[in-house]
Amino acid sequence: MTVDTQQQGGERVHWLPMVAAISSISVVGIAIGLGMPLLSVILESRGHSASMIGLNTAVAGLASIAGAPLATPLAMRLGVAWTMLLMIAIGALAFVGFHFAPDFWMWFPLRVALHISLTVLFILSEFWISTSAPPNRRGLVLGIYATVLSLGFAAGPWLFAHLGSSGFLPFGVTIALVTLAAIPVLAARNESPTIVADSETSHFLRYVWLVPTATFAVLVFGAVETGGFSLFPIYGSRIGYSEADAALLLTMIGLGNVLLQIPIGMISDRVSDRRYLLLACATVGLIGTVFMPFFAQNWHLMAALLFVWGGVVAAMYTIGLAHLGSQLSGHELASANAAFVLCYGVGMVIGPQAIGIGMDAFGPSGFGWSLALFFAAYMLLVLVRLVRKII
Repeated sequence: MTVDTQQQGGERVHWLPMVAAISSISVVGIAIGLGMPLLSVILESRGHSASMIGLNTAVAGLASIAGAPLATPLAMRLGVAWTMLLMIAIGALAFVGFHFAPDFWMWFPLRVALHISLTVLFILSEFWISTSAPPNRRGLVLGIYATVLSLGFAAGPWLFAHLGSSGFLPFGVTIALVTLAAIPVLAARNESPTIVADSETSHFLRYVWLVPTATFAVLVFGAVETGGFSLFPIYGSRIGYSEADAALLLTMIGLGNVLLQIPIGMISDRVSDRRYLLLACATVGLIGTVFMPFFAQNWHLMAALLFVWGGVVAAMYTIGLAHLGSQLSGHELASANAAFVLCYGVGMVIGPQAIGIGMDAFGPSGFGWSLALFFAAYMLLVLVRLVRKII
């Protein structure tokens, strides 16, 4: 797969299409940041266990895995911008559908539709950004990209804390924001890149193993982000926080993401081997999860911990994507990007289930220890790759 562009690798950033791509990813941030805790709280209020909530959330990961191969054929047939607009519409309809679905089984196809659309948005927005960002400013541009995504994560829990989980209001506000985010995509539709097929397009799965330090970074991030966001309100309630206080702690994670992505992205542009930064981020993630139980009784200490922890852990996505871009180019990078998002989906499957089972088996402390296992496993992978001096 290749992306046609007039200035691939040039010095100038194409800001209009980049704004369009970034606006689409803001939809993902808001949908996850508000939707994950909102839907989990609604399910718990209906009497479902943490394991069942985790199971329903894990379907999102399966949908992402299924959606990754669909992005390129849809974009080739409809165009990048029109495919993104279609996915925004499908995602909005699926999200509002949760409000009108009375039975638990109905939430599974809705999760599938929502997260297939979000996955395609992820892939195509990153394709679009790749045509706007010069290689020597990739870290900066991806930092901006991740910051806007993090703003969505921060805004989602903040909205949840103020809107609550009852009634149509939180769903209606989300639909309004999604509609606004679609406007720049529509405005820049004539500047969207053209994706054309080549002989290697169908073999994108091999890129999962070609640069595993990058792809497994996003797998861990997907597991921690999805599992953590969806089950943190449950964890918070079980250790004594109110619904609003737990939601505000999620906002602190989002604020850390917002403030740290651009500086970390700029640092990654000056580091010759980004794997060391990825290892450092995973180490911070591990230490943070170990200290969570000790900080849990003090809201302010917990907020400070989650601010740093959330920002550094989210950088695993930014740095992993930048590392991928530094190792591959052209159609290989485009195919690897689909594999990258696929691994994010795998993490979305594993994370909620592992954390939900951990909490059911070990109580509230199972939340932190389950997260710690992901970071420890990734640290081992990176250390082995560094010792063996392979990418």
